[in-house]
Amino acid sequence: MGLGAMKWAWQQMTKDLGHDQSSKYSCLVFDNRGIGESDKPSTRYSTSEMARDTQELLDHLGWTEQRQLHVLGVSMGGMIAQELGLLIPERIASLSLASTAARLVNTVGFFENLRSRINMFIPRPIDIQLQSIKAQLFSQAWLNAADDEYIVEAFPTKGDRFAALELRKRRDTEGFTRKGFILQAIAAGWHHKSAAQIKELGDRVGRDRIQVVYGSIDRMITPPHGQVLVNELGGEAMGTTVVIFEGRGHVLCVEERKRFERVLEAFVNKTAALDTASRR
Repeated sequence: MGLGAMKWAWQQMTKDLGHDQSSKYSCLVFDNRGIGESDKPSTRYSTSEMARDTQELLDHLGWTEQRQLHVLGVSMGGMIAQELGLLIPERIASLSLASTAARLVNTVGFFENLRSRINMFIPRPIDIQLQSIKAQLFSQAWLNAADDEYIVEAFPTKGDRFAALELRKRRDTEGFTRKGFILQAIAAGWHHKSAAQIKELGDRVGRDRIQVVYGSIDRMITPPHGQVLVNELGGEAMGTTVVIFEGRGHVLCVEERKRFERVLEAFVNKTAALDTASRR
């Protein structure tokens, strides 16, 4: 998952896929280092080290077969997924890179970029923090929409529900720490895959096994980052799948969960067919 996100952020998708369709899918979600129930070592983090964490977990579970893994990475998780694809390409059946980047570049102007990065680390009142993070992560239309995903009682809007979940996370002072957040931010900020490395990722995993997904109004990792990934993989002409969610922001698996799941399942089915064909 992305920067500062805990594994329970996947709760609705794991219910839809891992529980409601348990005969088809086994889902693995976990906290990256620095967050939640995972360790928070006081050392420099990198997306390559976090990918090795993931590989060690997969090895421990015995998920080591060829073309066994359908990997989804969102935001910083997509950066980790790129590293994982270079580590164990032969084990990956499909690689979905959502709202992510090969490397972060300035697409919004120097001063706006600088202000955004500084603001991540300046202590501010919680209501201002929540307002800022909501604006960066979601479209205003989604934030203003009525809350229709509740069990006991609805919040006034979807934005209010997100704010409540964010407050819940921040009140977990053992799972969510300033140190862990900053170290994860350093890992994401310093992630850098060159054009040659992205080409290598396509060569080793297979471009027909990679899809790039992003929202057209993503303010956290802006759309040009997604297009760079697509271009450096060789584009759709070389087999890369591209899905753009028009009018949507950064966290597509929340804003458009059902459609996002359909996109993911369609790609899983497509790549499963590749494996079936190769065994004939």
